Amino acid sequence: MLRVPTPLIEAVQELSRLHRLGYTNAVLQGLQELISEIDSSSDIDFGTNNEVIKQLALRLSKLESRDQSDSDVDSILKSVTSLEQKLEAIQTRIAQMEGAIALLGQRQQPGPTRRQAFTYHPPPLELQPFNEDNLAKRLAASTSTIRNERETKSPKEFESWCRQRDPGGMGWRYQKDGLYHPVK
Repeated sequence: MLRVPTPLIEAVQELSRLHRLGYTNAVLQGLQELISEIDSSSDIDFGTNNEVIKQLALRLSKLESRDQSDSDVDSILKSVTSLEQKLEAIQTRIAQMEGAIALLGQRQQPGPTRRQAFTYHPPPLELQPFNEDNLAKRLAASTSTIRNERETKSPKEFESWCRQRDPGGMGWRYQKDGLYHPVK
């Protein structure tokens, strides 16, 4: 079962329905619309790399030019940490959606027109280390379950347990930095 954010439920249901009916081109078009909708809600214009860098440099210079107190810096750091966690969660969701799309492609009945029409191959996703909360979301488990499994099992047993629960079959290893690192 794939968890989908509430605002995207209707779009994913429609894509699933179209895919079951064999309208692969409509599914691809729907995915493009979904991606463009996600992109349009972003603060930064991702037109070119130079533009992005210029915008980030401008924001950085504004932050540096401000005379900020310690509490302002703390709130900014908390905001950055929160954004990093949200980005990790989004990466996890994207990986789950790509996995679901791949499964849907495998379940298609054999037919030369369907195989030829569905040629999308997502780029391999390089996973970053996760904190305990984000790993729990990825493995559909609670943080206490993650902690308990890590403490009661050997590292190899914990990796195996993670592989069984991970949507991409990825193993995870806890390291001294307090993060869980992916193991291929």
